[in-house]
Amino acid sequence: MIGEAERLRRWRLVLGGGADGAADGTGVALSAADGALDGALAALYDADGGGDGARRGAGLGGSAPKVARWLGDIRRYFPNTVVRVLQRDALDRLGLERMLLEPELLAAVEPDVHLVGTLLSLNAVLPEQTRQTARQVVRTVVERLEARLGERMRAAVTGALNRAARTRRPRHGDIDWDRTIRANLRHYSPELGTIIPERVIGYGRRQRQVQREIVLAIDQSGSMAESVVYAGLFGAVLASMRTLRTRLVAFDTAVVDLSDRLDDPVEVLFGTQLGGGTDINRALAYCQSQITRPSETVLVLISDLYEGGVREQLLSRARALVESGVQVVALLALSDSGAPAYDHDNAAALHALGVPAFACTPDLFPDLMAAAILRRDLNHWVSAHVESS
Repeated sequence: MIGEAERLRRWRLVLGGGADGAADGTGVALSAADGALDGALAALYDADGGGDGARRGAGLGGSAPKVARWLGDIRRYFPNTVVRVLQRDALDRLGLERMLLEPELLAAVEPDVHLVGTLLSLNAVLPEQTRQTARQVVRTVVERLEARLGERMRAAVTGALNRAARTRRPRHGDIDWDRTIRANLRHYSPELGTIIPERVIGYGRRQRQVQREIVLAIDQSGSMAESVVYAGLFGAVLASMRTLRTRLVAFDTAVVDLSDRLDDPVEVLFGTQLGGGTDINRALAYCQSQITRPSETVLVLISDLYEGGVREQLLSRARALVESGVQVVALLALSDSGAPAYDHDNAAALHALGVPAFACTPDLFPDLMAAAILRRDLNHWVSAHVESS
């Protein structure tokens, strides 16, 4: 339980007001440290010209040194999670995209996925002196994400490929003892005090050849920025696995195949161009032309499904892919940002064709890929994992 004085202090910082707290009714005067913290908040949240904030002349204005000081202040006063929220609010409320065009200011920003999305959307207008700083910011975020998610993806996919390669005549070192014992419990011999296995279940020998083809088709319209970042990272991780052939395709009204850049996810991300229209049908047509083994292919369409092309052709092509044996999944978002906006009619139509359509967090994506490789019922998987998370 916090004391009354501390409760009033926190309310004073939330509400703003004069230096003595009279304007907000708390009557709380701020210490020098709290006054500095309050000033950092006022510069952002009292900058719209209304209320007491306008009287105090708050706001970041157009001064680059002032913005740089503010970025340093919020990093000093708040933890990183709060700093990221404040930065996003500054971009939205004050239109501070211009600060990202200056390398000194960009270097002061706390890197996160949302910042990377903003940088990618500004890619075409970044001045040369800022571009190198921007690439370093993107690389920092990608490396953090890879450390958090990369090994999980490799483990999940490797495990799925091994299970998919089970054999009933395994070598001794490849026997799955747990499954073999459970499959033969009814053959227990009391006289011998052991199980007589009639079925031996094991893993196939680890294979070096390609076992599955993975195609990631990424909608690069502006609303999909966070999904593009995560998809680029996962595409690079999957491409590093020799037992997979991975293709990554970005699209708006045109289609760009970025598969040859998958050895460096930063290059993949800077190869995208966020914004513009959407032609999902054209993207699926290109992906379809690249698939050589339909029954061993997983195609993940990452899109909000707002189609700017011909809807009937989109659905016809999705049907053809499913009927050919391709495991098709439609991800409405690959992000941590909550429920996405998407075209409900197209999602329902794809679902009726056997294409599950749902949003997925980056943490669940490795398990989703494992389930898709094993050709499990993804609608059941969604009920068990996505809807309960």
